[in-house]
Amino acid sequence: SSISNQRAATFLNMVSQDELKKQVGYKAVDDYVKSGMVIGLGTGSTAYFAVERVGQLLDSGELKDIIAIPTSVRTKEQAESLKIPLATLDTHSKLDVAIDGADEVDPDLNLVKGGGGALLREKMVEIVSDKFIVIVDESKLTEGLGPGFPVPVEITPFCHEHTMRTVAALPSCDGCKAVLRMGSSANNQVDGDEIAVTDNGNYIVDLHFETPIKDAKQMAIDIKSVCGVVDHGLFCDMTTAVIIAGSDGISVKEP
Repeated sequence: SSISNQRAATFLNMVSQDELKKQVGYKAVDDYVKSGMVIGLGTGSTAYFAVERVGQLLDSGELKDIIAIPTSVRTKEQAESLKIPLATLDTHSKLDVAIDGADEVDPDLNLVKGGGGALLREKMVEIVSDKFIVIVDESKLTEGLGPGFPVPVEITPFCHEHTMRTVAALPSCDGCKAVLRMGSSANNQVDGDEIAVTDNGNYIVDLHFETPIKDAKQMAIDIKSVCGVVDHGLFCDMTTAVIIAGSDGISVKEP
């Protein structure tokens, strides 16, 4: 019976985790999305609920004239199934708001993103949004980026081992262990023997840190300037607000 109790506890925990994600996903849409907007749709298990909410409100007629820009193939497919009108940055280079999850959030609201492998498209969309609303549960809050979640770096397949070594050797990345993502690009677990490939045909290196990153902004600049790097999962100075679901309710943090 202790096993079935454990199972029940795990199931409850998953339910409440999903419930928290749903609360912040819905709140972000309810508070920040208005009719006539161009919006960015994030990728991942929390952003999923924001996309779901946009679909619901369009279906009920509470929202009208929305154009959405998805940040991954997965999100595009979900949005299409909900009949959300889609476009790309090629026709809409300026967005009113983007809503997305994060893997880590520091006290200055700098983020680590890209656990789900969509960091390049997410950054391209979120950097041109007037507002960028981040939705997380409280487990994602940290005093310093790094140890809680590896920093993903999207690199070109050409000479990827050389690029990995170059990034790992940067002084601002001191102490990191660079690990090539294997299997599915949608998580950083080793779940296959093939190298993981992103929606853009690139590889991902996950930088594992034992101690907090000393200067995330400097590291962001240094990694991006390495030839062979496409982009990385440090999102600095981009956040408008973070909506946080905790055991004691929902709170909002602004910079």
